[in-house]
Amino acid sequence: MNYKNGKDVLPPNLLKELQAYIQGELLYIPKPHNERAAWGEKSGSRIMIKRRNDEIFQHYVSGSSVQELERQYHLSSESIRKIIMKTRSASAIKVQTEYDAAKARI
Repeated sequence: MNYKNGKDVLPPNLLKELQAYIQGELLYIPKPHNERAAWGEKSGSRIMIKRRNDEIFQHYVSGSSVQELERQYHLSSESIRKIIMKTRSASAIKVQTEYDAAKARI
């Protein structure tokens, strides 16, 4: 977030109106709600964690134990279990949706 001087970016009448409420202090003006990026969207963190979680689930389904996954990914057993449960649920929903779509085409 960059600091900008109000006199450089605001019309004089708006600046004067704002000065009636606040003077010489920092003011944060948030973006409209619909223009906000969700956590990790700009940095790519969201995608990286999704890929990691999918990879953990695939290793688990292929026979890796929770303890092996803890050591490999440096996460607690509770975190590994949460990832497995969440990914399993998401996979089940995806399969059901695909099944319903295929059934509707018949």
